Amino acid sequence: MITEKAPGKLYIAGEYAVLEQDCPAILVAVDQFIRVSITKSNSKMGLIHSKQYSQNSIHWVRRGAKMVIDNRDNPFEYILAAISYTEQYCLEQHVKMKVYDLYVNSDLDSADGKKYGLGSSAAVTVATVKAILRFYHVVYSNELVYKLSAISHYSVQGNGSAGDIAASVYGGWLAYQTFDKAWLSKELATKKLVAVVSEAWPGLKIQLLTPPKEMKLLIGWSQTPASTSRLVDETNANKDALNEKYSEFLQASRNCVLKMIAGFEENNITIIQQEIRNNRHLLQHFAQINQIAIEIPRLSRLINIAEDYGGAAKTSGAGNGDCGIVIANHTTDIPALINNWKQNDILPLKFHVHQVKLLQ
Repeated sequence: MITEKAPGKLYIAGEYAVLEQDCPAILVAVDQFIRVSITKSNSKMGLIHSKQYSQNSIHWVRRGAKMVIDNRDNPFEYILAAISYTEQYCLEQHVKMKVYDLYVNSDLDSADGKKYGLGSSAAVTVATVKAILRFYHVVYSNELVYKLSAISHYSVQGNGSAGDIAASVYGGWLAYQTFDKAWLSKELATKKLVAVVSEAWPGLKIQLLTPPKEMKLLIGWSQTPASTSRLVDETNANKDALNEKYSEFLQASRNCVLKMIAGFEENNITIIQQEIRNNRHLLQHFAQINQIAIEIPRLSRLINIAEDYGGAAKTSGAGNGDCGIVIANHTTDIPALINNWKQNDILPLKFHVHQVKLLQ
């Protein structure tokens, strides 16, 4: 049996703006994983099973090279998309298709099944792509896994930047800029998949960052799950109406994140903390002009408590729930901060940054 894993992620800065070209974000991979195991089936029927959705296992059969699902109530859209595109890539490499069983297990939810907001759909996509490539003995790089995963994920989600895909593939701290989605759609419609993933993707930038040694990342969970896709849909619908205000937000976010990247490069926690606070204010204004809730009251408490004890804090990701992050230094009173969080129904998550082995 082959098992592959992919880590979850948290956005540090640049949310919403990262959906557009030339607007960087900073993300970090955390040591909570989705694991995908794959083994050759003992029959003509394959199985896809998740421990989190055991009552919804689906069966499928092979008809020629095509996979046919034998279950109409299917909660595994991202897994199926990852299978579809990865097998298409393998077929174009003249790999013979097989029938297999695939098992999924996740650390990215709480004990009672609530999502932390760590990018589970991206992580399961990445882990599935890696597992299938290994199953078919196809040599792969991080770049290939990223591109197959990004195509698969976007085919299901229909929006997003694929920054969470990059974090799950490359790990650690990274700066990210999304690709030209219109270009990619055109390429996929006119070229073989193997050609598209071999091309340079316009706009795409992935830069690994090294954090200052004294910098610490704290994560607090609001215990309220949020829907990233729904919030992104709402803001996308407002782009044309906002026009100038939206352009101003994009430019301000870009400048903020570029300064933060410089803070990493200069080993300067003070700059990073300043831009965390700046990015919080930009997101608060963005929420106001879009009439959406990003910083819900519990996340505001999380942030304000962190600031009281010397940390620089903001929401992480789409907001409206999920997690907040804190950049702390040697002056931050971390034990008092965490204790105050607990008293305010904010759950500190003892996750750490996860580094991924670099594949060329």
